[in-house]
Amino acid sequence: MIGTWRLVSREDRDADGQARPDPALGSDPLGLLIYDTAGNFAAQFMRRERGEEAGPAPAGGSNNTSAVNGYDAYFGTYTVDEEEGTVTQRLSAALSPANVGMVVTREVTVTGDTLVIELSTTRADGEPITRTLRWTRGA
Repeated sequence: MIGTWRLVSREDRDADGQARPDPALGSDPLGLLIYDTAGNFAAQFMRRERGEEAGPAPAGGSNNTSAVNGYDAYFGTYTVDEEEGTVTQRLSAALSPANVGMVVTREVTVTGDTLVIELSTTRADGEPITRTLRWTRGA
């Protein structure tokens, strides 16, 4: 997991498998994720078609952070549980003050230069979704 990762895709799906794009970041956001050898991480996401009309987003769902005006960023420390296939992130700082101090655990798989992160969360309206993020290592 160590290294710099660029977001390839971010998919939100409901219980029936239907796509439910995130209204705050859209269906194709830009993203950067960094894990270092000392246990620090940083993540940033931006709505690709970000503009003045983005406006404040509703509060993030359960097990999830909140974007502000089409942008989300946070950093902190992480630990990996290889047996469980999870990463736990402790947010030291975040764009949204409500996210500071959050602890979130995600399922992770690394195959070569591909990182897949999956989590269960809810949309702002409470609808349960599964989010799958696919990343590629490097530039």
